[in-house]
Amino acid sequence: MPRARSRYAPDRGLTGRMVTTMFLIGLLYVVFVGVLLAALRGSWPIILIITGGLFIAQFWFSDRIAAYGMGAREVTPEQAPELHGTIDRICALADMPKPKVAIAESDVPNAFATGRSEKTALVCATTGLLRRLEPEELEGVLAHEMSHVAHRDVAVMTIASFLGVLAGVMTRIALWGGFARSRPGNDPAGILLLLIPLISAVVYAISFLLTRLLSRYRELSADRAAALLTGRPSALASALTKVSGQMARIPTEDLRKAEPYNAFYFMPAFSSKESLGRLFSSHPTLEQRLDQLSRISADLSR
Repeated sequence: MPRARSRYAPDRGLTGRMVTTMFLIGLLYVVFVGVLLAALRGSWPIILIITGGLFIAQFWFSDRIAAYGMGAREVTPEQAPELHGTIDRICALADMPKPKVAIAESDVPNAFATGRSEKTALVCATTGLLRRLEPEELEGVLAHEMSHVAHRDVAVMTIASFLGVLAGVMTRIALWGGFARSRPGNDPAGILLLLIPLISAVVYAISFLLTRLLSRYRELSADRAAALLTGRPSALASALTKVSGQMARIPTEDLRKAEPYNAFYFMPAFSSKESLGRLFSSHPTLEQRLDQLSRISADLSR
């Protein structure tokens, strides 16, 4: 028998956006591979092997690669009793199996979750976060991360980001991988081959925007789900304010190292207040997140 859903509040908006994003990404994938097959007709076995191999690697190993890149080190209850205790309380509240628990040695105050499913999930907090937050604030942050696991949006983001990676790899193959060979200028296949870098750039741009739009919504969804589960939106708001303020005190070099993993983090290493910067941001603004938590707090008090 399948396990019952967790007690995290369901989010139809998030589910709808995940389905839409996956559909559009799949459509882009079909178009992109179709163009490659038309342009590189004699090399279709290589294309299928490369695309299939990259997809398998992205789906099965990207979470472990990301956790390794962010310095996550799995810890036992004896090594981190407070962190494990907090995760245990959240699991009991949410009626979820316990994920792997990890700590990353970094002064950047942050947390993240990875994993394709509840069975492979890992929740990690940095030493900078553990040192700065009060217990109820830490519980709010970790409840936020656990909601990503419960709603399965971590897996969707992993799959959705695959096409952008594929587009970049295929551009390099088309330009430098030996596929390009002299063709008559009026040969349609030759024209398609020349268009591959342009088509790849367009595919990458669209997939990037789709994943960014989904990422911003899923962060608001996780804030909302965590606040409702713990019943303490003010604690999560306090954590958001504290972490955001502490980011300004972190050396720029450390923030630059963390920036490539912004989509995984509870709070981005860098955030832009410019309109164009917000369009490409992986997270909503601090003001948006605090405003939502304020409304939830008012609703709960009533």
